[in-house]
Amino acid sequence: MGDDAYDEKSPLVRVETPSSGKGSYSISGDVSTLLEVHADEFSHLPTHEASILRNQVVVEPVNASFLSMYRYATRTDATLLILTAIVAIAEGTIRPLISVVFGTLTETFTNYARQSSFDQEYFYNSTAGFYSKSNMTFFNYTSYNVNEYGGPYEYDMYNMTGIQYEYISPETFQSRVNNLTLYFVYLGVADMVLSYVSIYTFIDRGQILAGRIREYYLSATLKQNIGYFDKLGSGEVTTRIASDTTLIQEGISEKVCYVLSNLSTFVMVFILAFTRMYILAFMMTSIAAVVVASFFISSGLMKKYFKKSMDGYSVGGTLAEETISSIRNVQAFSIQDRLAAQYDKFLEVSEHWGIRAGLSLGIMTSLVWFGCFNNDALAFWQGTRFIRSGQATVGQVISILLLMNQGTLALSAISPHFRSITSAVAAASKIFATIDRASVIDSSSDQGIKLNAVRGDIELKGVKFIYPSRPNVTILNNFDLKIPAGKTVALVGASGSGKSTIIGLLERFYLPVGGEVLLDGVNIEDLNVRWLRQQIALVSQEPTLFACSIYENIAHGLIGTKYENASEIEKRELVVEACKQANAMSFIETFPEGLNTNVGERGFLMSGGQKQRIAIARAIVSNPKILLLDEATSALDTKSEGIVQDALDRAAKNRTTIVIAHRLSTIKDAGLIVVMKRGVIMEMGTHNELLQAQGEYYDLVEAQKIEKQKKELSVQNQAASNDEPDEKVELQEDSVLGLARSKTTTSVSSIAIANTPAEEEIDESKYSTWELFVFLTKLSARENGINILASFLSLINGLGYVALGFFYGAAVEAYTHIPDFDYVNSEINKYAGLFFMLSIVVSIATSGSQALFSYASQKLVRRIRYLTFRQILRQDIEFFDRDENTTGGLTTMLSQGAQAIEGLTGATFGQIMNSVMIILSGSLVSLIITWKLGLVCISTMPILIGGAFFRLWILAQFQGNMKNANQQANSYACESATAIRTVLSLTREKDVLEKYHRNIDEQHRISRPATNKSAILYGISQGTQFLIFGLAYWYGSTFIRTGEYTVLQFYIAYITLIVGAQNAGMVLSYAPDMGKAKYAAANIKKLLSNVPKIDTSSNKGKFPEDVQGEIEFRNVHFRYPTRPQVPVLRGLNLTIQKGQYVALVGSSGCGKSTTIGLIEAFYRPLSGQILLDGQDISEFNINAYREQIALVQQEPTLYAGTIRDNILYGTKENVSDGQIFAVCREANIHDYIMSLPDGYDTLCGSKGTLLSGGQKQRIAIARALIRQPKVLLLDEATSALDSESEKIVQAALDAAAKGRTTIAIAHRLSTIQNADVIYVFENGKVLEYGTHQGLLAKRSKYYELVQLQALENTA
Repeated sequence: MGDDAYDEKSPLVRVETPSSGKGSYSISGDVSTLLEVHADEFSHLPTHEASILRNQVVVEPVNASFLSMYRYATRTDATLLILTAIVAIAEGTIRPLISVVFGTLTETFTNYARQSSFDQEYFYNSTAGFYSKSNMTFFNYTSYNVNEYGGPYEYDMYNMTGIQYEYISPETFQSRVNNLTLYFVYLGVADMVLSYVSIYTFIDRGQILAGRIREYYLSATLKQNIGYFDKLGSGEVTTRIASDTTLIQEGISEKVCYVLSNLSTFVMVFILAFTRMYILAFMMTSIAAVVVASFFISSGLMKKYFKKSMDGYSVGGTLAEETISSIRNVQAFSIQDRLAAQYDKFLEVSEHWGIRAGLSLGIMTSLVWFGCFNNDALAFWQGTRFIRSGQATVGQVISILLLMNQGTLALSAISPHFRSITSAVAAASKIFATIDRASVIDSSSDQGIKLNAVRGDIELKGVKFIYPSRPNVTILNNFDLKIPAGKTVALVGASGSGKSTIIGLLERFYLPVGGEVLLDGVNIEDLNVRWLRQQIALVSQEPTLFACSIYENIAHGLIGTKYENASEIEKRELVVEACKQANAMSFIETFPEGLNTNVGERGFLMSGGQKQRIAIARAIVSNPKILLLDEATSALDTKSEGIVQDALDRAAKNRTTIVIAHRLSTIKDAGLIVVMKRGVIMEMGTHNELLQAQGEYYDLVEAQKIEKQKKELSVQNQAASNDEPDEKVELQEDSVLGLARSKTTTSVSSIAIANTPAEEEIDESKYSTWELFVFLTKLSARENGINILASFLSLINGLGYVALGFFYGAAVEAYTHIPDFDYVNSEINKYAGLFFMLSIVVSIATSGSQALFSYASQKLVRRIRYLTFRQILRQDIEFFDRDENTTGGLTTMLSQGAQAIEGLTGATFGQIMNSVMIILSGSLVSLIITWKLGLVCISTMPILIGGAFFRLWILAQFQGNMKNANQQANSYACESATAIRTVLSLTREKDVLEKYHRNIDEQHRISRPATNKSAILYGISQGTQFLIFGLAYWYGSTFIRTGEYTVLQFYIAYITLIVGAQNAGMVLSYAPDMGKAKYAAANIKKLLSNVPKIDTSSNKGKFPEDVQGEIEFRNVHFRYPTRPQVPVLRGLNLTIQKGQYVALVGSSGCGKSTTIGLIEAFYRPLSGQILLDGQDISEFNINAYREQIALVQQEPTLYAGTIRDNILYGTKENVSDGQIFAVCREANIHDYIMSLPDGYDTLCGSKGTLLSGGQKQRIAIARALIRQPKVLLLDEATSALDSESEKIVQAALDAAAKGRTTIAIAHRLSTIQNADVIYVFENGKVLEYGTHQGLLAKRSKYYELVQLQALENTA
């Protein structure tokens, strides 16, 4: 087995512990299921070692409950929530009182109507009593005068077969109705107040508690040991904090209010029903019991399916995050389609379970309606029997019927909101699993020793180390190393020899499974973790900066020191001094804002060298006791490296310094050099001692040595060099854009920017609701047939209410024929059967519509996420440079945007469609049957619907205001999770959380006014329903009193129309979902409408043919669009001939990487031309053009998947294994890959985290070579390689360069000695160019750079 088999980053296993709560997901696996491997991967290790490793990665699953989501409520929160819950329960409790009033009114109506019928069939004798026209049956007459309804009323009673019936005069009838309808007013006002208080408080507290959960989750994430992150993608952290906490917020705020209100209605219904007549209520409870049982069974299934759906997407979210964060690499290799296809596989998993959840919801809702209509049948059927026997009155039967129906409807109304709560509980299980996880290395803990003074003695004694994510490989075994205080020790060796592992152990990122790591004789496991890290400063190989100013980035290094809370002036002085020592002030002073310049997300606005110097300044500003330098100068140009190395050498004095370096010139002055291989120390000594020993170190030095050209140059060489082009190439700007005679001092790029027409920015708030509806309809075109069928079933549901009105009205009208019970029984039995038939029809229609709408909804959500992801990848690089388009923000849009639209589609949309159909059909029938009453009731609808739309508008505005606050908070959390090693080493956890807390507080501040307005409108709309009920009964009674309408007509109109009002109110409860959905749809429409300047989806442009590879820059001026005030290229001219190997060198920030970016067409120049084979590259089809180019970046990017997958990203062609093996041999990676158990099918981990830097770089090189490009771009392609690997890979690159144009950026000049032409950049122009020896002969800039890097024996 080769050396690389011992690599500390070798991904030798691809299984997940059973207790981790999550399987290992393979992108290329079966689309319907995710690959979950359950095995104890530590079983082969001794119990003690297995326990140490297991504790670093295990995440115990947490079964969250509803109440557990309120775990962070303070006493004030709990008091408010309990009081508000009581208010919500009270609001739900008063609703059933309406049914009691309805029952009393119905009895009043039927008694009055019966009397009117009786008057037509009987004549009245005032002295003898009542006499029948047919058989002259005598009825006793008695006169009463009683106090009823608040005043004296005289009414007559008549007795018929033992049953007494009162005589009601028209005036008495109207007076009774008037008094009863006043109850609607009282209840309506009460409901307004109670609804407002409950909904406002629940939403407000929900936002606050969700904010706390976000903070606790981020806090828990930041204190986890690094082993936890080795198995968790940063994208998953973003998805959890952006999407899952939003689900929790919905599940603990207004949805709870709705559920409590409806549940209390359900309970109160039974209390009132049993007190009115327990026998009938008990009979009807049997149906309710079946409904409740089915409700809980279905909700359990829903929770299960939603959890699986979220699990599927969370892994897709990680893929999205790593794709968007490496967008330059994605576009360079044109792999958007393939990554989108892999992303879609996870969407398919999420869709699969989402459809099942929707089906469960449909079945649950249909059973509710089945129970509701069967309640009607049972109540009328059995109630009539009780009326006939004298055990009940009409009022009691109708009250119980309405009460039981109201209870069933309340249960039905719970279902969509209950879905939100079950989703929230499922999300909380994942969130709380992280929060509750006890990190074995807890940086937030105050436990542990804090030494009074630190000398800096470090000792590794008998250390055995295994990475928790790769338990099959032992990295260090019985490793011993002593590092005396104040000494500089350099660790050198091939990639994977264990160098970075030692730094990880010192920083306590991991735990050793054996042995000790001592600081000043104390085991570091006994020291306080945060205190320990504050004694250490780390500069890593790939420096991480945060999205803030240069000053703030460097000031982060002062955390934990006595200067942490110093004045701003004192801090700034320290930062300036650190910048000077790190040779950073030279470029910082060129920025208009100086130290206040924003570095961009992950520092993307800075060049590699600039980032590295800022990171070094951050490390030395605190004057640490221990300095860890992991390739600290790898990204610096030679001149900067020399100056910074001097600064580091000075900084290393009087402190313990451990240096990892592949560039051996940086460590020749080290007090001790430790040469490592396979986790074993091969030799130790000083630079001179090791050279004399001519062992491993000597071989490494020879591989890097640059010949002493100065001693070998002859006069002839110097003379020959004079024939080469002049080193000073004057680049005139005044000939561009017709400015030849202009004497103005304004630069060409400034004029070009001024002449560029401003882009028309799309304002998403301008989209109308109709536009967005049409937009979503077009997106779901494939499912429109299904939506139409579902809408038709919703129409049946709506017409079911019309049928209900007819059946109900006819049944009530039958009671007006009492005492003719034969007729009454005949009619009631007929309509009871019709109610049963209606229950079957409506339940089938309901389940069908809900299932179909859910199916269409999940398809739409998947399509929106897929199209949005594709559209994001389509955008040009300028789009990603903008502050608002951070990786976290875009990942959040993918997760939350589609999720918000899902909140309006599916089950919710089905409910809305039902309500709309009921309103329309009810209005039409009421106008036909009772047009006067219908007109009055319909006139009240705009009040309800207008309130809903106004509330929707307020919520839409609220969503817009929240956008920046949400995006900023989510991006910040994503950035911190992605840069977790840097955050931990800087002990920035508290600082990160404080800033995140401020972001969360800002969200609350913005949201409160909108929440208040929305709650007021909701309260008014809820109370208005009661007033409409009262109006309908009062106004309808006037027609019944005069005989213009019958009871049958009234109840048909009332049921069909007023139930429509209730459903309009139900629609109002979905206004928050509609507001979020509208805002999300507007954002997605804006994104999908955005056509980038450099459009990778376009087929326009020429297709390059017979490409030779000749590249030319003609007077190119360029500034980054996000920093138009900073000139980067200032008239660049250079020509690269076919097949030439050209090197670009110069100080950091001089424009080298920008040149590569322009060749890749990431940007367009402000003026001038870039030509390929004499044709302007802007005229080419962008994808066809990029197919001719391959890029290897300074910081290599790999994706979650296998090594084979990552190499194949380099080409669209079908290639054989032989071709893959060939390019991997060229990149010196094949032997290592074959040594792994899974070979080329070995997983790389998210962003390639399971591989070392050198291995990632070699795979990236193989990916570039398999492309067989005409132009090869190497941006520090070998910077991450050790000397031995670099020598082999450089030879491979030199061979690969033959026959193709190669452009290389290199700070390590030994890698470009053999270049055909070397261009030396300075200030965005070419300062000089020529061959290596020719430029040395000129003794100018390049000569200085070489001299700075020459390896010589120290005296």
